[in-house]
Amino acid sequence: MQNLEPLLIFTTVAEMGSFTHAAESLGIQKGRASTAVRKLEEVVGVRLLHRTTRSVQLTEDGRAFHARARDLLAEVDDLHSMFAGDRVALRGRLRVDLPTEVARMTIVPALPDFMAAHPELELEVSSTDRQVDLVQEGFDCVLRLGPIGDETLIARPLGLLRMVNAASPAYLARYGVPRSLEDLQRQEHRTIHFSTMLGAKPHGWEYPDGDSYATLQLPGALHVNSAQTYEAAALAGLGLIQAPLLGVGRYLENGALVEIMPDFRRRALAVSLVVAHRSNLSRRVRAFMKWIEDVLTPYLE
Repeated sequence: MQNLEPLLIFTTVAEMGSFTHAAESLGIQKGRASTAVRKLEEVVGVRLLHRTTRSVQLTEDGRAFHARARDLLAEVDDLHSMFAGDRVALRGRLRVDLPTEVARMTIVPALPDFMAAHPELELEVSSTDRQVDLVQEGFDCVLRLGPIGDETLIARPLGLLRMVNAASPAYLARYGVPRSLEDLQRQEHRTIHFSTMLGAKPHGWEYPDGDSYATLQLPGALHVNSAQTYEAAALAGLGLIQAPLLGVGRYLENGALVEIMPDFRRRALAVSLVVAHRSNLSRRVRAFMKWIEDVLTPYLE
């Protein structure tokens, strides 16, 4: 092959499961992406992708070829700059996903320094509270709170986010200030249920129980799937919440929320940087991961 562009197009199509999305991501025409992959298949002599009107999936040969192609592209990226160190600017696209509140409160406010240090880097930031699919959605790196949920992914633990129990003063005036688990039930307290998937079974009110943690099921008519909505509901007096101090700390400071039951906080939330492949991370991914770790360190236990 005369150049590596067909490999880049193929891996992007395979990971995003779509010629259209891959072409948009790479800034090229869909026809060019389709032609590049077809010619690549002619060169290697096997079909790499199953194409239907609704999806694009790797064949068995395609999966093996994709793994080697990703490694090769990462090797080439590093090879171009192996002796350059900081003398060569970071270039290219970096696609990351961040939890909404962490993005809003810590990462985005710190981004001007990172972007100023790497002016030739194009950064795409997704902000969501669901667990994205790194491979299918084409993310280079994601920041996750809590369990990773996929053993095939590679996680770098950063630390733990301290959790707090909180409610609005208006809510506490109506239901009373609970000081024990018994008070939660006796005073008929309500919780705001949070889950990234609406309709999922509520996790319950988590509390320390000896060397482990247990849950208490509390009633609550409101279910939300966004950290911002979760906090807004608490501010509106709709129930109790268990949230990271990073997100609600400012409300505790100004009195909009009040911490309750400090001896019954839920377990600290694990914070991890997650990538799809352990080896051959590009310089831009490594640089971003190091930067985001530095930004978050003051907030972690």
